[in-house]
Amino acid sequence: MIKVKLTKEHGIIKNIIVKGHALYDDFGKDIVCAAVSSTVITSVNASLLIDENSLSYEDKNGLNIKVLKSDEVTTKIINNMIFNLKELEKAYPKNIQIKEENNE
Repeated sequence: MIKVKLTKEHGIIKNIIVKGHALYDDFGKDIVCAAVSSTVITSVNASLLIDENSLSYEDKNGLNIKVLKSDEVTTKIINNMIFNLKELEKAYPKNIQIKEENNE
């Protein structure tokens, strides 16, 4: 299962961790993994293309994304990514799980 952990501060997403494998199909044929990867990578690349200081990421034992700016464009890109991941979670609840943590 792919596990996505969102950490929010005052309602704003500050950190996203994506780990695991969907196990929907074999590696290389898994449409859920492909959809999650495509959604996340496209969102990270778009944000960095617009502003290279908008976020940072580390790919160690999963992908850890730190959202460094909460400007309008970065927020829209990240919120769109989360919306798309939640739609995948609705369609494939056995393969992707999203948890939110609030640090107020």
